[in-house]
Amino acid sequence: MLNNRKRRPTHPGELLRVEILPETGLTQSELARRLSISRRVLNEIINERRAVTPDIALRLARMFDTTPELWLNLQQAVDVWEAYEANRSAYVKIKPLNNKQAA
Repeated sequence: MLNNRKRRPTHPGELLRVEILPETGLTQSELARRLSISRRVLNEIINERRAVTPDIALRLARMFDTTPELWLNLQQAVDVWEAYEANRSAYVKIKPLNNKQAA
């Protein structure tokens, strides 16, 4: 099926909170300042209450020498998983269109 994961994928905010901030020694305030975003926006991302947008992904990619796609792919995995979990019963009712029906 579309979503065989048993657990929610890692949110990009968790990566920032658990791995990157401790490794770099940056505080949330300092990182927010360096990214030119508000501390509140960063805090909401770090606490997984806000999604990483393309704008934020570009900023993070520049800051940490990664790609925006890394951050967006992490976010997309979370978004797809959450949508599937929230609407699973509706999705399983949808019958796949097979090749014979398409002709």
